[in-house]
Amino acid sequence: MPRVRIPTRPRRAARWALPRTTRARRRTVQALMLGAVLALAPATWMHAAADGRLRTAADVPAQDVAVVFGAGLWKGRPTPYLAHRLDTAAELYRAGKVKVVLVTGDNSRVEYDEPDAMRAYLAGRGVPDGRIVSDYAGFDTWDSCVRAKRIFGVDRAVLVTQDFHIERAVALCGAAGVESYGVGVAEPHDATWYYGGTRELFAAGKAALDAALRPDPHFLGERERGVTEALAAAHP
Repeated sequence: MPRVRIPTRPRRAARWALPRTTRARRRTVQALMLGAVLALAPATWMHAAADGRLRTAADVPAQDVAVVFGAGLWKGRPTPYLAHRLDTAAELYRAGKVKVVLVTGDNSRVEYDEPDAMRAYLAGRGVPDGRIVSDYAGFDTWDSCVRAKRIFGVDRAVLVTQDFHIERAVALCGAAGVESYGVGVAEPHDATWYYGGTRELFAAGKAALDAALRPDPHFLGERERGVTEALAAAHP
């Protein structure tokens, strides 16, 4: 007699079950709320640290030094976002809002030199070479802020970067001991802007850890007198 194959029911995908008891459900909700608070805490800290310190190029208080953070090169020249930061720094210099521009970026490879490209761009827009100081080891925002304080002796500054990054820059420089105002450069809300804004959500956590733990930069090195000498030349 031939065997009869009995069809089996397809297995159902496992479903996530809610806790059965009221107490367990309460604990689950509390854990989810705590997770949300912890996830938002770094961004909340950055916003609070930057509160009252964000300005436009027209109304920012005058400071001796502007710090411009690197934002990448394309074929050896500043990317559009970096060029816009440098344009703003040149505007601040021409308006007498700053006397010296500290350009900080990545020079970890022979073929990649952000600070020199930034210096050349500024010089092409009327900022004297003697008023530009290069930080070749600004590998990230925290490193740039710490080195501005500990290597170049910057106590107060105007920070120049994109609007989605400016709160983190002000918060981190404040944690590093640099009293600063931030000028956020506005950009069209294109794919690059949204990418930068999304990246900030993840960078906020690292920023909070850097501010709490205060690690040394990737490269610290010896104290440099570039900013001091440039300021002395600005006050003959």
